[in-house]
Amino acid sequence: MDGQHNGVAGPEVAGLPARRLAWGIVADLLGKNRGTALDDVMEPAAHRAALPPQDAGLARAIATTTFRHLGVIRHALGQRLARGLPEDQPGLVALLATGAAQILYLNVQDHAAVDLAVRLAKAEPGLQHLAGLANAVLRRIARERDAIRQEGDAEPLRLNTPDWLARRWVAAYGEATAHAIAAANARGAGLDLTLRPGAPVPEGLDGRRLPGGLSLRLDDARTPVPDLPGFQDGAWWVQDAAAALPAHLLGAQPGERVADLCAAPGGKTAQLAAAGAAVLAVDRSAPRLRRLEANLARLGLSAEVRALDALALPEDQPFDAVLLDAPCSATGTVRRHPDVAWSKREGDLPRLTSLQAKLLDKAARLVRPGGRLVYCTCSLEPAEGEVQAEAFLKRHPDFARRPIAPEEVGDAALVTASGDLRTLPSHWPEEGRGGLDGFYAVRLERRGA
Repeated sequence: MDGQHNGVAGPEVAGLPARRLAWGIVADLLGKNRGTALDDVMEPAAHRAALPPQDAGLARAIATTTFRHLGVIRHALGQRLARGLPEDQPGLVALLATGAAQILYLNVQDHAAVDLAVRLAKAEPGLQHLAGLANAVLRRIARERDAIRQEGDAEPLRLNTPDWLARRWVAAYGEATAHAIAAANARGAGLDLTLRPGAPVPEGLDGRRLPGGLSLRLDDARTPVPDLPGFQDGAWWVQDAAAALPAHLLGAQPGERVADLCAAPGGKTAQLAAAGAAVLAVDRSAPRLRRLEANLARLGLSAEVRALDALALPEDQPFDAVLLDAPCSATGTVRRHPDVAWSKREGDLPRLTSLQAKLLDKAARLVRPGGRLVYCTCSLEPAEGEVQAEAFLKRHPDFARRPIAPEEVGDAALVTASGDLRTLPSHWPEEGRGGLDGFYAVRLERRGA
């Protein structure tokens, strides 16, 4: 079952198209398209369904909330089904999970969530015979909502984190920190903005400066981004506070030639260009680069943009500095992209770490003697961070670590004993809707004049 609506007529009551879209996407991402990012499919699917913005926003909220609490939801459903949760039926799992997400975590009336889930079931031949089951289970979820939520809040690591991730986080950071990471992921993320260097906070933009001074965290993230003060003026761009740190640490200077490898979606490119550097932005994805170029145009910034595999970049003209934000498991971004926790597999890591090593070796060849290299990933996996850095330094004795000072990032807790950057989702919990994306970065310098 692929979760796509098959054309069987169903009552098009208010809210049903949004639920159908959310259900279909969740079913696909749990089934045949597992591994695909929610962000990559939501907007095109909403466009194909011709949903108005309000319905598209509701569908996104339902799908995102389902993945954010998928472990708790699965556990609750499994306990209330006589034969457990049928994981081999993603269409049914998605139907029950999206219904439960609305009841447990969204401001949706219980009867509406149950009724619309039942209507969806009745409209699908493969689910019609299960409409009664959906009705009964979701009504029980509503009756027992408080107990389910309390259990989930108390045990986010055990109940709401895939086993392989929980095990690796405990090994890397200890039980208490792993629990705090899982709790931060369940809370979700607010909206952080990177301000143009030297630019004042636009009038009417309510937020707080975060430690280090690079980012503004909004107090209210419900306003659509294009409607926020300063958007049309190019005063800022959307970027998690942790994601703003690696480009800052590169220390690009006016007139320097800087390469931003794996550059999309472009926040780091914007930082480098705003610093006055001559930036080459490289990424394999032409569609993602078009978004980068549109953002640069809004900001009034410029960069040379190439749709190219970074491994194929010519090496005849070395750069003063290179930023490599390498492809990774993205496990540090779960608070912002909760589907990542359920789309990735432990078996993905060997392929990713092999690619990261190749890209690091390529980046090293692009740096002139005396130049700088910052390698970063949005992963909580030491194998994609600290371990990569140490292996690189053994392979490249012509490079040395250039340690990061606490004042560069505004918080000594973000700097490791080796002088690298390591942010965790559990950092800065007091900063509004707290937390940071999980990032690792190491700053390196090539020996020589």
